[in-house]
Amino acid sequence: MSHIEHTIEVNVPVRTAYDQWTQFESFPSFMTGVEQVAQLDDRRLEWTAEILGQRRTWQAEITRQEPDRCVSWTSTSGPRNEGTVTFRPIDPDRTEVKLALDVEPQSPTDKVGDAVGVLDRQVTDDLHRFRDFIESRGRETGAWRGSIGASR
Repeated sequence: MSHIEHTIEVNVPVRTAYDQWTQFESFPSFMTGVEQVAQLDDRRLEWTAEILGQRRTWQAEITRQEPDRCVSWTSTSGPRNEGTVTFRPIDPDRTEVKLALDVEPQSPTDKVGDAVGVLDRQVTDDLHRFRDFIESRGRETGAWRGSIGASR
């Protein structure tokens, strides 16, 4: 399994960055290759994406979600992956967004792409597009403020 981790600073308050991230169906607006994310219920998502020229569909379950702090997930079908995105306020108008992702390459093409850093670059580019998306809007497209598996 490959581990990818990147951090970016966004010029919006932590609540704005977090709230936008909870709008999973907007992910195709800033994530390369993601064709659709359907939110099936509060915990389950269905993803459709083109990965290294192959169209794939999988489901993921949100395992932890704490408003303004983090969202964690794990795949329940399809390509094995799991991750966490965390949000840390730098000051009232800036937020650090850190994405940690573990992915298990499936096909020989996936393994070659992983070896040459294709996914690593894609994650970096997607985070930059997320930053550009939320900064250009200045506000989130929606929000979900519920908690899942949080110990508060």
